[in-house]
Amino acid sequence: MTDVTPKPGLIPWPPLIYVAAIIISVVLGLLYPLPWIGDLLGEILFAAGWVALFGVAALWFTAIRVMLRAKTTFNPNAVPDHLVTSGPFSVSRNPMYLANTLLLIGVAFITGIVWFLLFAFIAAFATQKLAIEKEEKILAAKFGKKYRDYAKRVRRWI
Repeated sequence: MTDVTPKPGLIPWPPLIYVAAIIISVVLGLLYPLPWIGDLLGEILFAAGWVALFGVAALWFTAIRVMLRAKTTFNPNAVPDHLVTSGPFSVSRNPMYLANTLLLIGVAFITGIVWFLLFAFIAAFATQKLAIEKEEKILAAKFGKKYRDYAKRVRRWI
C-alpha cells in the first residue's frame, strides 16, 4: 500500500517570508517614508505596539512550551508527531504565524513605518498560501477526523 500523505516542502517559507517582510519594510521606510499618524493617536498606537510585542512574546513562549510538552517538531517542513490543540493552539491553529504577523504590526505602531503594516498582511497571505494550506493537508492526512474536528472548532488565524 502506498503512502498518500502529502509531503512537506523543502523551503522553510514562514521564517523566510517574515524576515523578508522586515527587511523590505525597513528599506522602503528609509527610501520612501510614508506619513504616520501623529499627536495623541500616534501615542496610543505607540503604546498599542508595545502591548502587541508583549502579546507576541506570550504567544511564542506558550506555543513553544506546549509543543515541547507534546514532543512534536518545530520545523515547518517536518511532519508533526502529535496534533497540538491546547494552549494557544486552542485559540488559533497557527499561533506562531499569528505572532510573527503581530510582530510586524507592533513594530509598525512603535516605529511609525507604515510599510510594516502593509507587509504584515502580505506576509500573512504568503504564509497561508505557501505553508499553512500545505501543512493543513498534511495534518488532515496524518490525523484524519481528529484534525478535521479541530479545524472546525479553531480558526486558522484568530
